[in-house]
Parts: sequence; structure tokens; C-alpha cells
Amino acid sequence: MSVVEDLLAGRASVLPVPAEDAGQTAALTTALRAGEEIDDDVAVVLSTSGTTGTPKGALLTAAALRASAEATHERLGGTGRWLLALSAYHVAGFQVLVRSVLAGTEPVAVPAAFDPDELVAAIGAMGSGRRYTSLVAAQLDKVLRAPEAADALASLDAVLIGGGPMPAGVAERARTAGIRVVRTYGMSETSGGCVYDGVPLDGVRVKLAADGRVSLGGPTVASGYRNPVTPDPFAEPGWFRTDDIGAVDDSGVLEVLGRIDDAISTGGLTVLPSLVETAVATHPAVAECAVFGVADERLGQRVVAAVVVEDGASVTAAELRSHVSATLPSTAAPREVHVVEELPRRGIGKIDRRALARMFGSGD
Repeated sequence: MSVVEDLLAGRASVLPVPAEDAGQTAALTTALRAGEEIDDDVAVVLSTSGTTGTPKGALLTAAALRASAEATHERLGGTGRWLLALSAYHVAGFQVLVRSVLAGTEPVAVPAAFDPDELVAAIGAMGSGRRYTSLVAAQLDKVLRAPEAADALASLDAVLIGGGPMPAGVAERARTAGIRVVRTYGMSETSGGCVYDGVPLDGVRVKLAADGRVSLGGPTVASGYRNPVTPDPFAEPGWFRTDDIGAVDDSGVLEVLGRIDDAISTGGLTVLPSLVETAVATHPAVAECAVFGVADERLGQRVVAAVVVEDGASVTAAELRSHVSATLPSTAAPREVHVVEELPRRGIGKIDRRALARMFGSGD
């Protein structure tokens, strides 16, 4: 924690790396040029969770980190003690450390791959007062399958869920268990989550381009990348242009519809996987799902779904096509369905659609 105190005070610049993964540590240290000169106002370089190419590394100032942490506590109802259940070299875990320093508290830590008993003990060790944690949906799903752990999680004042969309079934089970879930949207480039339940944190601004691309602005935005890219998503001062497509309703609530590069072009039409996943997930046999596109000679791409089924359940492609077509155009209905034991993930739990496209792209 002393390192975090130093960087918030402007006495240090750090590059968090995964201590348990020597290969990844070496790759990040080399790619992001640890030890080389860096601007004085950069407090931390946080690696981005991209799947290809050289890590870019978001350059975050102490002011941006503070703005994020303070706005989070303001939204949640005050400072408190945090449970650290995510790797601290990812922005969500790192911000737990920052919030703890600013709150004058020590976080209680469990491994990211915690078992339910570890979680129960850790929450018990947090003491009284306001208590929070930050998880990804896969962790929440695991907790919900262990009643004692779910009860412990329900005792917290808020559970932030980021790292990608949360399946509707998990959200409903969390509500039933009495867990106060706050869905967050943000990334390393915005000092972590900066839109909570669709509403920007204080000082955060959201705007949409004509094609629906989301841009995020305000004091939490990074000053750029350690390895700049073209076109520069920070080209407009104070703003970060994301690769996400979104919509804002009449009350000003942002809904993120999916990533531009995940969009499937099939038969001349564009299908956003997240919308199809929402429909697929409402089938009673489906526990988890991911939708992605693979090459198709006739259509350009075809819509494919990988599903994890509930224990003892089964589902066919025809059943899912019919189910999806009841709420979405038939173009969006999966033409293939693959039942898998688990979905591949990357970073802090985001579904890896590119890995699935590689696995099932041959049509086997």
C-alpha cells in the first residue's frame, strides 16, 4: 500500500505486473519499457486488455486516479473498507488499492480464483462500517452457487461488477440473493469504471458519434498511451474514443450494445453479439453463452453461439434459432450452436470471442 501512497503523492511511477506469471511480467516490462523515462505527472501505466499486438499501456495521473476513486465513493454513499478479489495489475483491482488508501483503510484480499469458504472468511474479517468489493460476472456466478458465500456477499453495501456484460440469469439470481450489484462500465483508459448502472460518475461525460460509438470524457481519462496508436483515441483533449457502440435513453442512461469490432456482418446486415446473447440467455437450458461470427462463403459471416447448459439440460440449434427469432430478426438467430463446458475468457473475465471464432471457424 505504501507504493500506492507514493504514486498518489507524486513520488513514484509504477507499472503493475502479474507476479505469478513470469512470462507475462517479462512481456509487459519489455513492451511498456519499464525503467525508461516517463512524464513526471504519470503515476501508473496500466496495461490494456487487448487481445492482439503490443500492449499500449494507459498513462494515468494521480489526479485521474483520485477523481475516479472519489467519484466512486460519492456514488456509493461514502468511503469504506474494500475486499480485493481481482488482480491488482488490472485497473479494477488497482482501483481497490487506490480507494483504500484514500479512505484510510486496508483492503482484505482473497485470490481471484477464491473458493467460497475463503470469501466468507475474508468478508468476516472486514469488520463493521461500509464495505465494498469489485468482481467480474464469472466470480459472482460462482458465489451464487454457494449459499453461505452468497449470504456473505449480500452483507456488503455494494458489489461492483465490471469486465463485460453480466448474463441476465446471474443478475436475477443476485437480486434474489439480496446482493446490491452495481454494474460498471469503463476501462484502463478511464481509470476503471466511470459509468455506474448507465449513469456517469460526477465529472464524467458521455457522448455518442453518429454511428453510436461511445466517447468518454472528464477528469478520469488517461493522458494517452505508452505506445501510441493511429488513429489516436485521445486526439480530442479530455476525451477517450472507445470501440464500443451505445445508446442513451430519454433519461440519460447509457446502454452499451457491443464492440464495433465484434459486430457480425451477415447477408449485408449487421448483428451485435451482445443483443443476441441477451436473447439466447433467456432460454431455460442456457447457463452462459457467447455469440460470434465466423466466415461464410454465402453470407460473408454467419452467426454462431457457444453455450454452457444448465446441469442436466440440453438445447439444439433449431430450438435456439426459434427462441431468438421470437424477439429478434431471424438474421440474428444463430445458425450454429456449440455446447462447451466453459467459455474462454481473457483479462479479468471478458469472454474471448476471437478464441471461439478460431475454435469453431472451420464449421466442424
